[in-house]
Amino acid sequence: MGLSFDLFGTLVAADRTENPAGAVATELERRDVPVPDDWAEAYAEPHVDVPAGAEVPLTTHVLDALASRGIESEEHVVRRAVVSAFEPAVRTNAGALEAVSAARSRGPVAVCSNCSVSGLVDRTLAESALDRDDFDAVVTSVDCGWRKPAPEIFETTADELEIAVEDLLHVGDDPRADGGIERIGGTALLLEESPLRTVPDRFAERGGETDR
Repeated sequence: MGLSFDLFGTLVAADRTENPAGAVATELERRDVPVPDDWAEAYAEPHVDVPAGAEVPLTTHVLDALASRGIESEEHVVRRAVVSAFEPAVRTNAGALEAVSAARSRGPVAVCSNCSVSGLVDRTLAESALDRDDFDAVVTSVDCGWRKPAPEIFETTADELEIAVEDLLHVGDDPRADGGIERIGGTALLLEESPLRTVPDRFAERGGETDR
């Protein structure tokens, strides 16, 4: 058996801006990138057609939004602006360390997280009390191209842990997104049913054997 954890809302709490378009605009202007007067509208518009469940990296979206208003900018400049706009203030949730430790005693462990900002998950882990080395894999929607509840992100997580997806137990706080694992034969452990502090006991209820 392998285990995966959602990150935001499950293992950590991270302050998020209530105005992402404004935060991105501020960071673009700091880098001398002109921001159109109707930036909020440009930011809210879809600029590419993608399949349902696919993830568009936020840097790509911002570049496309600027281009839709006739503004060209270098990708590395926009990428740094996006990263700065979403720099997290992170708090590790109570019970997270114990849950990850209990999971490691049972089998390989991953983070499986929706996140459209490249590198944000790794920076969040670095700012938290969690140890990146406690995870055998970190799978993000921006890297694999699919957002939970799309089956592809769970399949990628199972592949990274070298297990069958049916043997993946995923812990998360969002019934719709994290519960998607059950559509393809895996198991969801949702925090609305089992608070994080109870997760080690729930693992123990599944049997005493370990895969490590």
